[in-house]
Amino acid sequence: MEIKEILLERIRKKQICAGVVGLGYVGLPLAVEKAKAGFKTIGFDIQKQKVEMVNKGHNYIGDVVDSDLKKLVEDGSLSATTDFSFVKDVDFIAICVPTPLDEHQEPNISYVRESAKEIARYLKPCTMVVLESTTYPGTTDGLVKKLLEEGSGLVCGKDFYLGFSPERVDPGNLVYKTKNTPKVVGAIGKDAAEVISAMYREVLDGEVYTVSSPAIAEMEKILENTYRNINIGLINEIGRLCHEMGISVWEVIDAAKTKPYGFQAFYPGPGLGGHCIPLDPYYLTWKAREYGFHTTLIENSMVINDGQPKYCVNRAMHILNRHKKAVNGAKILVCGVAYKQDIDDYRESPAIQLIAELEKVNALVDYYDPWIPGYKRDGNVVTGIEEISPRVIASYDLVIIATAHTNVDYQMVVDNAVAVFDTKNVTKGIMSKANVEVL
Repeated sequence: MEIKEILLERIRKKQICAGVVGLGYVGLPLAVEKAKAGFKTIGFDIQKQKVEMVNKGHNYIGDVVDSDLKKLVEDGSLSATTDFSFVKDVDFIAICVPTPLDEHQEPNISYVRESAKEIARYLKPCTMVVLESTTYPGTTDGLVKKLLEEGSGLVCGKDFYLGFSPERVDPGNLVYKTKNTPKVVGAIGKDAAEVISAMYREVLDGEVYTVSSPAIAEMEKILENTYRNINIGLINEIGRLCHEMGISVWEVIDAAKTKPYGFQAFYPGPGLGGHCIPLDPYYLTWKAREYGFHTTLIENSMVINDGQPKYCVNRAMHILNRHKKAVNGAKILVCGVAYKQDIDDYRESPAIQLIAELEKVNALVDYYDPWIPGYKRDGNVVTGIEEISPRVIASYDLVIIATAHTNVDYQMVVDNAVAVFDTKNVTKGIMSKANVEVL
């Protein structure tokens, strides 16, 4: 039998052993879903603490149900290890490692590179390898393919299949999880695409949409997030203009979204956060330069969004000035450091950048976030205040609402604050708003 028929038969009979490299926000939920679908699953991670937690059935990811993880570990369906030699035991392996930017705002794909090298050392024939980490077009059929072939001595398309399927994880989304979110698959060769797509269909409920190549799938992922980056940049700029004109951008958006076609609502804020939207456009602009192409619109939106924390500091300074208070030495409470509401994820959070910008002008800044008691910045742990009360709120010269958590009593905040700068419009409809300014 050819590799295609062998793998399709193993998928149908649930005889595939699945591997997931990187047990973070993307990898652990994927590993759990594969195990729940009936495939024995091994998670790989270089962080010993994560491996130990998984093997004890202790969950650390919001999108994973605690009882699901515990049950899967107890019945032997899911395990984790730091030992990549167990790659020899898997028939499908997904690479779900971080792809951050370096200090020059250029792609850092060292985690992908090292993962591919480790996999190649133990890769056996008749294995499917899928990269899920967001990256620039050409990574899969260029870098990853080369590393796997050189390190294993196997031939892609003949001995193993290789593809790209972009992760689509939205932490805190109560409707779409890993299980029911549509999946895009691009692979090197039609047979590889068919088999890898079949594997995902056995695991997920969402549509599996197959494209003609890994590069299409890689570019599709960047398009998704660049689309959002550009539109958020547009509304942030419109918001700045509306402020100068004395117009509420929030009311403008509410009016515009009554149109049933041709308009999708995006909202202003203190900046962009998360693991995708602030980073992915940089991958595209970096790759575009290789072709002598300048992504002017994309780069302009990035400049606007990256400048929002400083813009918010400027607005805060004006608010303090109206209260006859200098920002130098002012006591400021930032309410919320998560990058979006009701999650404990602060990756690339604009609130953290906002705090840093406030400290540059010598403000005395504390933060409160019921989801995040502490966060790491520059190698140090920054801890927030444990709770807020009327007395605590009243002790600050300004409260800046940077994240719209739903478990915060904003009425109490407004009633007791000297001044409030609301960057998320959460005080809409709250009475006694004389001391509130909205972004």
